[in-house]
Amino acid sequence: MKSIITKVHQEASTEALARLINHESVATSDGTTNPPFGQGIALCLKEALQICKELGMTTYEDPAGFYGFADYGVGAELVAVVCHLDVVPAGDVTLWKTDPFVATIKEGVMYGRGSQDDKGPTIASLFGFKAVVDAGYQFNKRIRFIFSTDEETLWRCMAAYNKKEEQATMGFVPDGSFPLVFAEKGLLQVELIGPGSSDIQLQAGDALNVVPAKACYHGSELTAVMKKLTQLGIEFDLTETEVTVKGQAVHASVAQLGENAINLLAMGLAPAVPHPALTFLAEQIGKQTNGATLFGEISDDVSGELTFNVGLLNVSDESSTIGIDMRLPVKSDKEALMKQLAKVAESYGLTLKEFDYVPAIYVPKESPLIQTLLKVYREKTGDLTEPMTSGGATLARTMDNLVAFGAHFPESKSLAHQANEGQVLSEMYQAMDIYASAIIELACEK
Repeated sequence: MKSIITKVHQEASTEALARLINHESVATSDGTTNPPFGQGIALCLKEALQICKELGMTTYEDPAGFYGFADYGVGAELVAVVCHLDVVPAGDVTLWKTDPFVATIKEGVMYGRGSQDDKGPTIASLFGFKAVVDAGYQFNKRIRFIFSTDEETLWRCMAAYNKKEEQATMGFVPDGSFPLVFAEKGLLQVELIGPGSSDIQLQAGDALNVVPAKACYHGSELTAVMKKLTQLGIEFDLTETEVTVKGQAVHASVAQLGENAINLLAMGLAPAVPHPALTFLAEQIGKQTNGATLFGEISDDVSGELTFNVGLLNVSDESSTIGIDMRLPVKSDKEALMKQLAKVAESYGLTLKEFDYVPAIYVPKESPLIQTLLKVYREKTGDLTEPMTSGGATLARTMDNLVAFGAHFPESKSLAHQANEGQVLSEMYQAMDIYASAIIELACEK
């Protein structure tokens, strides 16, 4: 199919993406206030709905602030495009070459937190829709863009939507990879709660679903910790009062591609500053990203092996907390894993607490939705790559007959949840073209 994306669409989409990035849409509230997750996210939601109005859509904003949506077209069936506007924190801003919340274009790349996850893909799908309308296609189904506001945490946004709003007949989530994802691992997030300490104070990590890039220790055992880290071959930076272990931040779903600074620091700290949380991390996790010491090899033939990430570590006078993010193979037994983790944690004086769980999804490759989207992608790119599985947890899980479809291309570098996150604009325009064709196939008269 010939592209219907024009230079006008490209330029307008670039401006719209900047408008979203410039909102610091990081959760600053716990969901019990109004707006539920803070003003930054609330303002970003209003901005997205304003963009939709400018594109000719009718909009609705949840009075409680959990979600919004924009509609177009007529018909009994509803095609949904489910996006999210919240982002993870910027992390260590000294690692950024630009302000993470000021959209900056350099050499064809728009930098800013959320540019890849998920504001860039959101804009690509929206302006793909706009191109379809401008090309004169007639819709025989309604299309709805749903904007969620806490995808990076507990998905309370979509829980609120599903309690009150219409369910989709079919649709996609522009928050994955091309060609598409037909199975997603289960998402299990837990906390291990233990005693506090008067000897050590730690606060490391930004979010459960991010491999931490930095962990610091300052205290009386600085020399001993430095010596142990050196013995282990773990690199660190040192000042007169603090040792800093640096890792490599990546999304927790691909923890094996990163380097966990919390775990590395714990390996150096545990011998010098005995504490149950540190000893657990040093002995049971270390450099592993698959939980093998805890569980043995957990893997299946559909989605591969378990992924294990320690995203947060806090030790205060009163208590300690280890925050863990696991991606479970679609055929694994969640309850058996919880039982084993609780047993091991108890042996260290730690108590297991479930924080969040989202079951796996598995949509057969032969389904009409997958075959339609796959056909569009292959016609547009010539890439015959098979659909894939993912450790990422997308909002495709929140409704029946949804799959993650782009916008990350196989050959592209993923910078989601990392410093200097940036969206290559030419790739956003290419994704826009693919989304336009997908919308025609799913929602328009042929």
